[in-house]
Amino acid sequence: MRVFIGWDARERLGWHVCAASLQAASSRAVSVAPVSRPDLERLGLYQRPWHRSERGALVDDVSDAPMATDFSLARFWVPRLAGPFGWALFCDCDFLFRADVCELFALADRRYAVMVVKHDHQPAEKLKMDGQVQTQYPRKNWSSLMLWNLEHPGTQRLSDFLLNSATGLELHRFCWLDDAEIGALPESWNWLDGHSSPDIDPNAVHFTRGTPDMLGYEQTRFAPEWNRYAQAFVRRVA
Repeated sequence: MRVFIGWDARERLGWHVCAASLQAASSRAVSVAPVSRPDLERLGLYQRPWHRSERGALVDDVSDAPMATDFSLARFWVPRLAGPFGWALFCDCDFLFRADVCELFALADRRYAVMVVKHDHQPAEKLKMDGQVQTQYPRKNWSSLMLWNLEHPGTQRLSDFLLNSATGLELHRFCWLDDAEIGALPESWNWLDGHSSPDIDPNAVHFTRGTPDMLGYEQTRFAPEWNRYAQAFVRRVA
């Protein structure tokens, strides 16, 4: 099983918590790799122009829009990195896995090019994480966890040209796919902290507003579980 987790140096601890929780809960060996804009640029794959604003924020020049992280758009290169066969999973680095990811891969349905949790997420907050703008757009957070069918014809339409020329909103809305090619996953696999129903027992918690090490999010519901992994990582590297 191949899993790609979005990497941003500012969220190093979150990345390691995500990877550790995923591997700890898995009943089988999992291949985990980071995916980020700088790495894709070094490989010659990411050719989108960008710059930093006066405040230091990343801005995608194609979209003339901010990017909250170094993997905001890099996630869509996962099929290129994973190869042409089988399935691969992408998730943001602010996830905490609480259930066996094998159960998620078992939901893979060959009819679909990609499978996501089809949130209707319209956050009221203007800011998230460490002061990043909380952008509103259709299908928000659908792309924060994607189970890719690498062999589907729809996935093959995600060309190098499209990856480097489509706007960020077009990519996050899966502009290369028909709606019928996008499958649905249970919300328990992308449970949005502060948005999803508390009646759902999450298989994977998404701290979309901010991880528990960020100011203002220290006391969220699943912060103690996240902190156990974070403390174990800190002890290991100390």
